[in-house]
Amino acid sequence: MDTDSLPSAQPSPLLLVVMDPIQAITPQKDSSFAMLLEAQARGWPIRYAETKDLWIRDGQAYGRVTGLEVQDDPSDWFELGDTSDARLGDFDVILMRKDPPFDMEYIYATYILERAETHGALVVNRPQSLRDANEKAFVSWFPECAAPNLISRSVPRLQAFIQEHRRAVIKPLDRMAGRSVFVTGVQDPNRNVLLDTMTEFGTRFVMAQRYIPDILESGDARILLFDGVPVPTALVRHPPADDHRGNISVGATTECRPLTTEEQGVCDVVGPLLAEKGLLFVGIDVIGGLLTEINVTSPTGIRELERGGAAEVSQTLLDAIESRLNQFRRDRIGASSSQSSNQRRRKP
Repeated sequence: MDTDSLPSAQPSPLLLVVMDPIQAITPQKDSSFAMLLEAQARGWPIRYAETKDLWIRDGQAYGRVTGLEVQDDPSDWFELGDTSDARLGDFDVILMRKDPPFDMEYIYATYILERAETHGALVVNRPQSLRDANEKAFVSWFPECAAPNLISRSVPRLQAFIQEHRRAVIKPLDRMAGRSVFVTGVQDPNRNVLLDTMTEFGTRFVMAQRYIPDILESGDARILLFDGVPVPTALVRHPPADDHRGNISVGATTECRPLTTEEQGVCDVVGPLLAEKGLLFVGIDVIGGLLTEINVTSPTGIRELERGGAAEVSQTLLDAIESRLNQFRRDRIGASSSQSSNQRRRKP
């Protein structure tokens, strides 16, 4: 297979972003775009691809990649350059920023990126951890700070949970931006049909979470963590008057404020495991001091935080990635030196 060779040494890290079509984003709201602006400001060469451009051949990960330049102009925010085939392992950093749904196509893409990681690329976030840390189910790893919840496809079991808590939020496990998220309760005449529909008559898992009324007063706090360390400012989203969801995509209003003591406590519990799993960029959602979701695929909020006065959010994230890249390189050099030493000792 003929591929254009990427340079083995770069004055700055060579970056590939894997994302949805860049022409379809809203740049003033897009966190991937904020990351690209900061990377470009640091002099990092940028290449762009979509998941359809990735493949594996004989164990080696490849991509059809295109040069990319960005500018902070909502009417003209990107310019594409030349396109070539490249080994993904030749990139220093790969940002996996494809939005859900978290379906089998997404999982297949993480297999390709895991081969790129094996061959030398730092992938943000780590492909295996993207598969392991379902954005809804992963809160089950932190029951001490999470809202009471149940993951099941049993309609009677879900009914009993609703009876216990009187009101509950019902969520699919594979979507984003508040899609197909419902609030129901013991007084809801549509409760039965809602559960039948969401579980597809007991054949699909869903999450039921105790409804937290604090969202009406104190909102839904999105907290960004970079390599396990929280940004000290929360992006608080307040549901519109005609909706229960605190998602910007459905019209939630936002404000920025310092983290509360309870929110910092949640971060202290969650952060170390995120860092251990190589989840460098995560957005957690906290309502009334209780963890409700852990967003690992393509967290948002950077641009809103920066407009709200939070200083240097993009810079802090790229600093964290650069620090992890340096450690990643040191670890690979150490592993290579150890392997060479062992080989020498085995020679007669």
